[in-house]
Amino acid sequence: MARPRTRPAPPRVTAPDLPPDPAPTPLARSADIVEALVQPGPAEADGAFARISESVVAAASVDRLDLTGAILSDVRFDDPAAASLAAREGSWQSVLVSGGRIGTLDLTRARCDGVEFRGVRIDYLSAPAATLRDVLVVDCVIGTLDLPGASLERVRFANTTVDEVDTREMRAADLDLRGLEALAFTDVRALREATISLRQAEAHAGVLAAALGIDVRSADETSRERA
Repeated sequence: MARPRTRPAPPRVTAPDLPPDPAPTPLARSADIVEALVQPGPAEADGAFARISESVVAAASVDRLDLTGAILSDVRFDDPAAASLAAREGSWQSVLVSGGRIGTLDLTRARCDGVEFRGVRIDYLSAPAATLRDVLVVDCVIGTLDLPGASLERVRFANTTVDEVDTREMRAADLDLRGLEALAFTDVRALREATISLRQAEAHAGVLAAALGIDVRSADETSRERA
């Protein structure tokens, strides 16, 4: 007899496969970079449409890091410090972002498979219409998390805080939110397939009830109406 499937299924995340001594290499637009220590420029770093694999992106402080349309495979970011990291329509596979602070991380229509964010502070993470599969978010602080129209599968948050999550038209499977402290969800109906804790259900009971069409009133309000 087959064993019942455990829900939510955990994300399948493995550490990037990296060389022991990557060679220093500057980041360049449309470049093909392999086994390198990628060094972004001092102000703006343009790596749009680049292919980066088995590489480490060195710690750097930049105004804008442009990875629009870039394909990343087995890549580690070390303590990134960027006012803006643009990765629209990119593809990230087996990527670790460790530490650092990012003002705006733009993952619009991006595809992330086997990606881990660990100990990162992100003021605004925008991922509308993105595909996030096997993603782990641990020990992070996020201001606003925008996921309208995004597809999430095997995504887990642990010891992470978010002010507001935009879940409009979001689709989810095996989404584990038990380790997420969120002040508000734009549309709790999108959490239909998510897993939350009893404490979270109690904290958001009002909006969950409203989404189900339940009229919640206090006993005092009922007494005053009868009077």
